[in-house]
Amino acid sequence: MKKILIIGSKGMLGQELVNVFGNDEDCKVVAWDREDIDIADSAQIRVKVGEIKPDVIINAAAYNAVDKCEEDKKEYEIAEIINGKSPGYLAEISKEIGAVFVHYSTDYVFGKEMPPIPEPAGCTGSCASCGLHNDYIPEIGFDEQAKPAPVSKYGETKLMGEKSVQEKGEKYYIIRTSKIFGKPGVTEGAKKSFFDVMLAVGKKAEAGGGEVKAVDEETSCFTYAPDLARKTREIIEAKKEFGIYHVVNSDPCTWYEAVLELYGQAGIKAKVVPVSGDEFPRPAMRPFFSVLLNTKLNSLRNWKNALEEYLNNKK
Repeated sequence: MKKILIIGSKGMLGQELVNVFGNDEDCKVVAWDREDIDIADSAQIRVKVGEIKPDVIINAAAYNAVDKCEEDKKEYEIAEIINGKSPGYLAEISKEIGAVFVHYSTDYVFGKEMPPIPEPAGCTGSCASCGLHNDYIPEIGFDEQAKPAPVSKYGETKLMGEKSVQEKGEKYYIIRTSKIFGKPGVTEGAKKSFFDVMLAVGKKAEAGGGEVKAVDEETSCFTYAPDLARKTREIIEAKKEFGIYHVVNSDPCTWYEAVLELYGQAGIKAKVVPVSGDEFPRPAMRPFFSVLLNTKLNSLRNWKNALEEYLNNKK
């Protein structure tokens, strides 16, 4: 029987990982959250993880207060430890005990530059008569080999975490994802997903006859936590080559486009107005475009289908 240690087990993703691996008869799950282990304490990690010797360690714990991290030095120091240094501590003990290590990163490691626009196969750069661009729609985004360049301190800490895993780990998977939504976590300070927040905003606006402003920028992909958890297990069980993977639901969109779909599915009649990011000033910059391309795995379903499932489960 394979022993799976899940750290951050009460968060939005962590609880789905517990469900997915807990339903596998061949797995014994050890679920730890902040009251069980302090991942900022390398000595404690070495003792506690060394005692149970798991076959797989999955780190679903993270600091994600993007704006606080940007404007508050103490918050940044916390993010630097949790996102940047702790993954290295976990990767190091994983290597020592021979465990597979899984760590989650983010699309926010990109943003300073736009990805290149791919040309159709066979393009020579002479467009006078080739016709290769006719009806050609390129898939634009960052693949697993793209060079990270974050635009925020939060993104910098997540990139720091990736590098620490690569430097100190051996058998590891770094899974980049973006805009996770699902059942709210039950740990202290757990954040609601964008969709849960906007559901409440929409219902209030509908009842009061108001409108909802949504940013029609920051194109990226949504990721349904149960889908991400299942894909994580698939990667481990299939013994995929170690390295970086991108796991997101298909069909990129802006926040505004997401709200339109959400309200359409939920039957909310509030008017939605597209605005620029300047309408909601925030301390930290966000990537204008951070679509993650998955070139190594079977694709996840469209986020709209996943959202439908999520809303049905809330009824």
